[in-house]
Amino acid sequence: MKVAVFDLDGTLLDTAPDIHACACAALDDAGLPLISLDQARGFIGNGAPVFIERTLAAVGKPGDAALHARLLAGFLSRYHDATGLTRLYPGAAEALDALRATGWRLGLCTNKPIAPARQVLAHFGLSGFFGNAVIGGDSLPVRKPDPAPLRAVLAMLGAKGCWYIGDSETDALTARAAAQPFALFLGGYRKAPVTDLPHDWAFDDHASLPAWLEGRAGR
Repeated sequence: MKVAVFDLDGTLLDTAPDIHACACAALDDAGLPLISLDQARGFIGNGAPVFIERTLAAVGKPGDAALHARLLAGFLSRYHDATGLTRLYPGAAEALDALRATGWRLGLCTNKPIAPARQVLAHFGLSGFFGNAVIGGDSLPVRKPDPAPLRAVLAMLGAKGCWYIGDSETDALTARAAAQPFALFLGGYRKAPVTDLPHDWAFDDHASLPAWLEGRAGR
């Protein structure tokens, strides 16, 4: 069985501009300073609660539980339908289509909350590639880099193993924790040097992904 499981934010979609806009609107409502797009991009990867935790630290309000809850609620209320500034990475949809056409079973494992994850997949016409094999950051009691979310997607696909494709430290650690090979997309939200992330292959063009994976099918 040929199985590939993808991360979402920073791997298939550049969602940082929408995430930034939602965060700034929530900060503004709370009378707090705004963060930059570069800051928002650097805070992505460990789920919405951690994103808000990092945001509050950046604006000088760390450790305030009540403010965290308020800001998270304001952020999530906007985040569910936030697609206007998001863009597909070039070649991402075509890569998914090519993989499906050659018999690959596809899943999605993201720390994005499941409702906005499904919303943005539908908006960009990607839902059909993954069906029900989608796990979000609030689907289980734990999030990546715990291996449980990736293992849950594998169970949905009836598979024991996969290639995991992601863009970040969190994704690299998830693949390693789940003992699965990892392909690293270089155009996402990675913070550390490539050499610091455990990976089996690194790529900067989605168009190269189907042929590369097909060449390693069954290995």
